[in-house]
Amino acid sequence: MSLKFRAAESPEDIASIIFSSLKEEESGVLRQKGVVVWLTGLSGSGKTTVAGLLNKRLAENHFLSVVLDGDELRKTLNKDLGFSEADRAENIRRAAELAKLLARKNIIVICSFITPLQKHRRLAAAITEDRFFEVFLDCPLSVCEQRDVKGLYRKARNNEIPDFTGIGSAFEPGVEARLILHTDVESATESMEKLYAEILPGIQPAAGE
Repeated sequence: MSLKFRAAESPEDIASIIFSSLKEEESGVLRQKGVVVWLTGLSGSGKTTVAGLLNKRLAENHFLSVVLDGDELRKTLNKDLGFSEADRAENIRRAAELAKLLARKNIIVICSFITPLQKHRRLAAAITEDRFFEVFLDCPLSVCEQRDVKGLYRKARNNEIPDFTGIGSAFEPGVEARLILHTDVESATESMEKLYAEILPGIQPAAGE
């Protein structure tokens, strides 16, 4: 499922928008298990692309999933937040609370957030509990900077974006991730297929459910 959120005041507001958009036959008890797939990595590592491909792959196999993209949520739920460490933590907290609400309804939630600090990933894990599945897109800064699809690294190098992750502020590798994808040496589709294979056993209902 792909949705464009309007301005909302809380995770509950956005969850309500998602629930109300479900088709009638989808709104009951889903025959799948909810999980929070948390994609972390530098800007340009391929998070948005892999998230979109995974969302499509799940739909093709009759799973219901939602993508929560960090850039999109900063336009709605988190539009009041900046990029201080405190605001970054709050950004992750709100996203994780929303993901938890959706996963409890057995929706597969694909979260695409840089999440540069380990303590912020642990915060997301603590909120979403055993539904949390962290995925680290391990792509060297040099490769991400060469890609620079949005021109953000160029601006950061020109001091137009202060504290940009990887340039002006640190990114801590995802040492506790359940899965590491090397997106510098494999295609986005290859990375997605590895991820799909990893989560598939956990989202399928047990026999008899």
